[in-house]
Amino acid sequence: MQFVDTHSHLHFDSFDPERQSVYDAAVAAGVSRIICVGTTVDDSFKAAEYAAITDGIWAAAGVHPHEAEKYLEDKHGQSRLSEILKMPKVIAAGEIGLDFYKSTTPKDIQEKALRSQLEIGLEAGKPFSFHVRDAFSDFWRIVDDYEGVMGVVHSFSSGRKQLDAALSRGFYIGLNGIMTFTRDEAQLEAAKRLPLDKLMLETDAPFLAPVPFRGQRCEPKHTAATAEFLASLRDEPLEQLADATTKNAKRLFGL
Repeated sequence: MQFVDTHSHLHFDSFDPERQSVYDAAVAAGVSRIICVGTTVDDSFKAAEYAAITDGIWAAAGVHPHEAEKYLEDKHGQSRLSEILKMPKVIAAGEIGLDFYKSTTPKDIQEKALRSQLEIGLEAGKPFSFHVRDAFSDFWRIVDDYEGVMGVVHSFSSGRKQLDAALSRGFYIGLNGIMTFTRDEAQLEAAKRLPLDKLMLETDAPFLAPVPFRGQRCEPKHTAATAEFLASLRDEPLEQLADATTKNAKRLFGL
């Protein structure tokens, strides 16, 4: 039984010098493929370099909405991001999006950075890994201005309305450890209703460790724990969920 962690930050400095042992533990837990997702231009380059030298690792290149201002102020930021997206094993643009939850980055700056990266990603022919928090109405307004956008809404923790909005656009939904500890019944109901052919697994490591690992650093190996929880929640065999989510990741990202 194999799993894919479609959103991890194993390339972060916080995993030094244990990165190899953490990767080995993931493989031992059945996590055969991991996508390391960038949050700044420099961070994306680091993810791409790590992917290039490591079997089972791929990368996504993008700028998190909290970093939007620095990205736009860097006169070389957009051209560098475009070049990173051409590197070997960089299979997506992300994580990009909007985050209005206690954010100090102005909304108009976030929108400008999102539009820039949508255009760069579409030109590169890449799918997207989207970060959206307390910002769905603006996010849909922006995304709907572009044709051919395919991707996954990472760390989905909303309800039926936003689930349906994402599915109507053909997007995949990334679920992680949040599902194992949320008390929001609307989130759990959305996870139950999510069609299996649109579900993806992720960890967002080193963040959001699932139950029973709360309080510990999240690692890619914890993909399996989230999968087990979801299989029980959705009343479907774990093997079926593992097979489907792996196929979904291969389909979107071309792994």
